[in-house]
Order: sequence, then C-alpha cells, then structure tokens
Amino acid sequence: MAVSVRDVAAAAAVSVGTVSNVLNRPDKVAPATVERVTAAIRELGFVRNDAARQLRAGRSRSIGLVVLDVRNPFFTDVARGAEDRAAEDGMTILLGNSDDNADREGAYLDLFEEQRVHGVLISPLADDLPRLERVRSRGTPVVLVDREAADLRFSSVAVDDVVGGELAAQHLLDTGRRRIAYVGGPRSIRQVADRLAGARRAVERLPGATLDVVETDALTVLEGRRAGELIRERDAADRPDAVFAANDLLAMGVLQALVMRGAVSVPDDIALIGYDDIDFASAAVVPISSIRQPAALIGYTAVDLLLKEAERGDGFERERVVFQPELIVRESTRGRATP
Repeated sequence: MAVSVRDVAAAAAVSVGTVSNVLNRPDKVAPATVERVTAAIRELGFVRNDAARQLRAGRSRSIGLVVLDVRNPFFTDVARGAEDRAAEDGMTILLGNSDDNADREGAYLDLFEEQRVHGVLISPLADDLPRLERVRSRGTPVVLVDREAADLRFSSVAVDDVVGGELAAQHLLDTGRRRIAYVGGPRSIRQVADRLAGARRAVERLPGATLDVVETDALTVLEGRRAGELIRERDAADRPDAVFAANDLLAMGVLQALVMRGAVSVPDDIALIGYDDIDFASAAVVPISSIRQPAALIGYTAVDLLLKEAERGDGFERERVVFQPELIVRESTRGRATP
C-alpha cells in the first residue's frame, strides 16, 4: 500500500497541514520540524503525487505531442527538440503516434484532454481542423507542428514544403534529368501535396521535362520498396531517369528495390532524392541526397509558442513560423544523365 501524507504526519507527530507546508512551502516551517518531517519521508519511502496536485491546480506539467508516424526518425528528432524546450520549464512530453489514422489521432486528443495537459502539439492528418478548435475552446492551447496554418486560427511551426519540393526537382533537372517520378502518398497528407506542388512548379518551367506520380499508401520503407519495384519492372525506355521521394523512408525503399539484383544503377540510370535528411539517408549503401528540415528546432519552437499561448491566453497573438529547407547533395544524384 502506498504511503500517504497522513502516514508521514503520524510518524513525525505533526499535522497533515504541516507536512503539506514542508513539501510546498518549507520556508514557513521551523527548521527542526522540516528535518523531522523529512526524516519520516525518507524512512517511510513516501512519494508525493505531483500529478494529483497539478490537476487540482488546473493543468498538468505535461504537453501532448501527436505525430504522424513515430517510426520516422524525423518525428523522433522533432520530439527531442520539444522535450529539450519543455524541460527548460520543468515539463515533460507525452508522445502519441496517430499512424496516419484519424481515429487514433482523435483518441490521443481525447486522452490528452482527459489528462488536462498544459497544451497539445500536433501534426494533423487533414486540413479540416474543427476538432482542434473544440479542444482549444475548452481551454487547451494547440500548436500545429510540421504543418503551416492556412490562417492564424492556430500558431504553427513548419518548413516551406512547396519550396522544398521545388528544390528537390530543380536539383534533379540541373543534373540533366528530364523524366522525374514523384513517389509519395496519400496526397491527403498536406506535406505530400505541398512537396508535389513544388516539384511540379520546377518541372513546368522546363520544356520537355515530365513529372510522373507514383502514389503510395503510406510514407514507409515498405511502400517505397513497392513503388521502386513498379519502376524497376518497367521497360528501360519507359523508366524515369530520376525519382523524388516524399520522405527519406520512401527513398530508402525505392533504393533497395532499384538496386536489387543489380537491375538499375543509382545514380547512373536513375538519380534519387528524398526529404527530411534523417541520419539513415547518409548511411545508405548509396548515400541519398535529401531536403533537410531543422526537425529539432521545429519541436523546440513549437513548445516555445505553446507555453507563450498558455501563459497569455486570449491576449496571445498567434504566430506562423516557417523555416526554409536546405538541399543536401550526396552520391545518389551525383551522376549525370543525357537530356
């Protein structure tokens, strides 16, 4: 049975109120009494219930973070940045994985509200945000992560994915590639759609260049491998000479499928670029070019905005923070095709 405040009070021969003061306002208690209560706490192994105390005060010292796919190291880095900023204010991060599933996303939002978290950070599945508005209307601040808000109903922290998609496609075009395949999906995920829009913008500027979309059901290595197999099985004349994958996990799967049994050379036959610049991209058998996002900084900044909103309430002027992506060139795009 857990040791209670009453047990500590009895062992120290003081009132429950005195124990509470020792725990929360020791400066108001005589030093000898503090020492006696502290000794009883050590002897009995008492552990205070901070969660209950915080909930009585109104909000917990935890922040809920819902990401699209916890298997993606990009979101691990976002969580690490969020954790670093939260720790500066003595808070913790509770991580939820929606797994690209709207029901799971909703379940985590319900759970975090029940736990009365200090606020919610979320990379939402869709642009329709009425559920998040309801969460905020009940007093829980919400900040969008890895998603630029369409308006200032919410604060948001993201990278300009349209620019990122344009950077990736333009790099492939600059190496002489003209037949680009975009691998990614589902397009209901805003980041996927924005990166495709950016790629289209670059391709449409160059006469004779084409962009073929190979849609996937998820942003995973397995789906990338499936898409890569479809590309590999085409007649050589019908294959693209470059692939832009919507994230690095897809790019890794595409790479595995293309080089299997030596069927296709990367980058000589097909150049390949991914997105996110996770650590695994540089460690692949053919190091993969990528579009870098400052993942940890995104998480850190999102918590910073959330804490400001929680402190200022309705007086907080919501912010939209947009970082610029960076092209990282590696061996997977160094070869040059003949236009």
